[in-house]
Amino acid sequence: MRFPISEASPIRFGGEAPRACDVVVLGGGVIGVMTAWFLAEKGLRVTLCEKGRIAGEQSSRNWGWIRQQGRDMGELPIMMESMRIWKSLAQEFGERLGFRQEGVLYLAKTEREMAGFAAWLAEARAFGVDSQMVSSGTVAERLKGSVKGWTGGLLTPSDARGEPWAAVPALVEGAVARGAVVLEGCAVRRLDVQGGRVTGVFTEKGRIACDQVVVAGGAWSSLFLRAEGVAIPQLAVLASVAATEPMAEVFAGNACDDDFAFRRRQDGGYSIAPGSGHDFFVGPDAFRNFGTYLPVLKKDFRSTAFKAAAPAGYPDAWGTKRRWGGDEVSPFEAMRVLNPAPNMERIGRVQAAMATAFPGLGRPKLRAAWGGMIDTMPDVVPVVDRVAAVPGLVIATGMSGHGFGIGPGMGRVVADLVAGEAVGHDLARFRLSRFSDGSALVPGPSL
Repeated sequence: MRFPISEASPIRFGGEAPRACDVVVLGGGVIGVMTAWFLAEKGLRVTLCEKGRIAGEQSSRNWGWIRQQGRDMGELPIMMESMRIWKSLAQEFGERLGFRQEGVLYLAKTEREMAGFAAWLAEARAFGVDSQMVSSGTVAERLKGSVKGWTGGLLTPSDARGEPWAAVPALVEGAVARGAVVLEGCAVRRLDVQGGRVTGVFTEKGRIACDQVVVAGGAWSSLFLRAEGVAIPQLAVLASVAATEPMAEVFAGNACDDDFAFRRRQDGGYSIAPGSGHDFFVGPDAFRNFGTYLPVLKKDFRSTAFKAAAPAGYPDAWGTKRRWGGDEVSPFEAMRVLNPAPNMERIGRVQAAMATAFPGLGRPKLRAAWGGMIDTMPDVVPVVDRVAAVPGLVIATGMSGHGFGIGPGMGRVVADLVAGEAVGHDLARFRLSRFSDGSALVPGPSL
């Protein structure tokens, strides 16, 4: 099975670029789409530019979890708002989103893991989450046919699931219906900065005059920003996922331990992935940001497999161009859609682990497997902030694998930030200056 969204997919949103608008949003993932949605609702003229296809990269390639559980405390209030928005979106779009609140269950093998769950819950209770510690007996009752004998777990019944490659392309239709202009196959090459502030963008379809730009480019954000003299210590890691053939239901929601993770799908199969573990391609940014990443590396070093170099054209590949002008072909046009090969060895281990845990199912048969590049930050929380040095420039990136679920709420927050209105949440945790003001970086929970 070919991944449903690729450079070969027909362009749904084409046409000419407008001469001018109020805001240009760079990136057609869930953050960019929902930012455009809420900006358009405010009556602002917004143009969303996507170099490839809407949701072609990580926004369609993720696990499909919509979770409050395990969130950083800076993200949790926004995620709880996002859950409320997801419910309203499900009323508007129906089954197209695949949204169902069937719960998220984290599984612990040891008392130490249980203690980690309990520590998170002790903080999260203040926000009113319905998360709860559960016993080994409750886990066995919830997971039909399991024989693994977990120590216990953490369960959030109100957490949900969705179908990423169906949901985000549906949501962009809602943004367009509210007045957003969406352009696929339209890379933003450079900012046009005059008198020290943003006055527009140069795209492959020409210049668009605007007062503000939102960079929501996922794994490409750092490359774009560095060309504008703005440095963020963002890296990208490869996550591998597979879809199984239809199987008997062992749990209607999402569950994981450190060996495997799964989500029940609309088609009766599961999306499966390593519970922890990813691959990292070493490139120039890795060397540049190594020291900044030490805290999180020390915390979770064993889950990362290091590869010598990224494929040609990737954001941090050794040969990727770092300097170009607004009238030159950019790296974003050279690589329209990141489509990395999955690590099938890791997927094989997931299949084996599930067969051991659920012997009645047997080894899951795969319908498809794919890879995605997760944009991550040293403390595993995003950058959502204005760039003081470049008035008119807003960053909303580095969702660190948490973006699909939080996308609607974060889009609302970014739209209010752009509009100069109260965002309703404390964004200090996500400030850009934390990487330069001497603050100690505190990694978010690795749950």
